[in-house]
Amino acid sequence: MAVVEMVMPKMGESVMEGTILTWLKQVGETIEEDESILEVATDKVDTEIPAISAGVLKEVLAQEGDVVQIGKPIAIIEVTEDVDVDTDDVPEPAATAAVTSISESIKNVVLDHGASSNTAEKIPANSSTGKFYSPLVRNIAKEENISLAELESLLGTGKDGRVTKNDLLTYLDQKGGSQATTSGALNVSSFSSSVKGRTTPEPMPVLVSAEDEIIEMDRMRKMIADRMVTSKAISPHVTSFVEADVTPIVKWRNQKKQTFKEREGQSLTFTPIIIEAVTMAIKDYPMINIQVDGDKIIKKGSINIGMAVALPSGNLIVPVIKNADQLSLLGITKAVNDLAKRARENKLKPDELSGGTFTVSNVGSFGNVMGTPIIMQPQVAIMALGAIQKKPAVIETLEGDMIGIRHKMFLSHSYDHRVVDGALGGMVVRRVADYLEQFDMNREI
Repeated sequence: MAVVEMVMPKMGESVMEGTILTWLKQVGETIEEDESILEVATDKVDTEIPAISAGVLKEVLAQEGDVVQIGKPIAIIEVTEDVDVDTDDVPEPAATAAVTSISESIKNVVLDHGASSNTAEKIPANSSTGKFYSPLVRNIAKEENISLAELESLLGTGKDGRVTKNDLLTYLDQKGGSQATTSGALNVSSFSSSVKGRTTPEPMPVLVSAEDEIIEMDRMRKMIADRMVTSKAISPHVTSFVEADVTPIVKWRNQKKQTFKEREGQSLTFTPIIIEAVTMAIKDYPMINIQVDGDKIIKKGSINIGMAVALPSGNLIVPVIKNADQLSLLGITKAVNDLAKRARENKLKPDELSGGTFTVSNVGSFGNVMGTPIIMQPQVAIMALGAIQKKPAVIETLEGDMIGIRHKMFLSHSYDHRVVDGALGGMVVRRVADYLEQFDMNREI
């Protein structure tokens, strides 16, 4: 019988390793192709990994709790029948190139500070105290001259207290040696030169009394907290506001939602209508669809809209609608409903959480009229959608101005003032409002 080696698959951009959480199948068990056989955690999401071929799980090469680089073998599957395994479908071992890229970035930082990595202490994978350090953590520690004693002193946020890449980058940032981005990569740029020398302010001491409850942050909340702080440190945020008259889309949705529900078996909400308007505005102003790489601006070729979704746990996750500008309103609606549903059920794939170029956050779903959202790095803009409210408004008619009841909502556009000036940021949100106000009520879906 033939055997197939299963490797750690690619888990989205900037993800170079995964932690084995649970093996869902045991050695000797029969598995079907595409059947989930293990659960893996990354710094973006916990996800189930499907088998690449039908057969019997012959050998497990990585144990629960192990940190495995992308492209490294994790299991051996004994194929029960002659199956042609297309090697083109097997993920490329991208970890080495990714780690090399980060290493080069770190070297530049070290050179800037006059440090040398040649004298760096060799960090073992397993220390004498029982702590495990992943290859990526050891590589960063070597390049930044972080000693084993320093690593031992860090309080890790990973499984069983493991020191993660983010823990180490946060520590380096506090030392003023490097700048971490929310995607997990190092941002070595002239823009961050003034940030390098800063020290993170010490938090105010918290007084705990007997009636207080102490709640430990879960892993996702720790990541969210780290990314929000990092984004504010990287990007000087500015927010522009526009109040839009969305009466046309309210009337149109009221006319279509019942027949749409009966035909498609799902709800027609305002979110996909607004996302469509956002994609059209981005096409009109493509310089809002950019990212910053050092002193270079990367103008993205695709319009991928991130959509913030609140989870039952209270945490937030942002699945991405890829190539949103190429979808019809029906396509966007189905994508919004599907991603939101699977996000709440923890069934998103890693690739569905990466590659966003612009994000929207519907704060109106919580009854908020407006918000000032924080940018998802490495994007440069995010838009908050406020609650739709009935308001008295002046209406221009052929007979003159009149007072009428209109449906209004606030759009809040936060953008990175390093590369987006107020004129562009303001014009983008105004254009979104224009598309909503000029919505064709005769269109079909």
